[in-house]
Amino acid sequence: MKYFKNFIKPYLIWSFLIIVIPIAMIFLYAFTTSGNNLLTISFTFDNFRRIAESVYVAVFFKSIKLGLLTVVACLFLGYTFAFIISRFKESVQDVLILIVTIPMWINLLLRTYAWMSILSYNGIMNSLLMKIGLPPIFDIYTDYAVIIGLICNFLPFMIIPIHTSLSKMDKSLIEASYDLGATPIQTFFKVILKLSMPGVINGSIMVFLLSISTFVIPKLLGGGQYVLIGNLIENQFISVGDWNFGSAISLILAVIILIAVRLTKKFDRNEV
Repeated sequence: MKYFKNFIKPYLIWSFLIIVIPIAMIFLYAFTTSGNNLLTISFTFDNFRRIAESVYVAVFFKSIKLGLLTVVACLFLGYTFAFIISRFKESVQDVLILIVTIPMWINLLLRTYAWMSILSYNGIMNSLLMKIGLPPIFDIYTDYAVIIGLICNFLPFMIIPIHTSLSKMDKSLIEASYDLGATPIQTFFKVILKLSMPGVINGSIMVFLLSISTFVIPKLLGGGQYVLIGNLIENQFISVGDWNFGSAISLILAVIILIAVRLTKKFDRNEV
């Protein structure tokens, strides 16, 4: 036991330095005003009151709107892909899941730059359309460009949890449904979909949180005119230099994440 404690101590120290201290600093900045030193700062709730201003409320609603649209699209595509993958043999499933996760090995920034070249007016998609005689319809700095970027970057986070639920499903329940006279559609909605709900809930929450907190994709594909919660936090810390207000927004986002994690545990049968 003492041998293992020697390995735990460095981990605890490192966790304290990179997790506890930053979170403590966010709390400190969120509930204080700017000052030259620790002796001149004062505690206040003004940072949180500013969030209720119309311009910042609009950012939150915009983030939630794009987040929900991304979740709906990822859920439809992700469930379809996960269901198709689950129908193959286990050895083939491993290869297909590997293919799904390969894009995640590439940096998010590089993937977003790639989509800029694909979706731009003179990009690959419009070039293909013009070759077959159709007018160009794609362009960056639009809503759909941002949503496409969000979907393509976060789709694996929907596919993998759903596939995990489908692969762990007791196949005898599906056979029993058919034996009792249920049609394939009835079996899907009453058996397969219900048993895969933990994966659906987990994937939806993961995609939603990633969508509303990202700042690279809206900044590049939206041309800076699509400000989400992540962009707002980045601007406050880097451009404006208002760490107090930025910390308050970060704290609100952290609360949203904690609530989402709590909901995930509530719906995940494995946590019971």
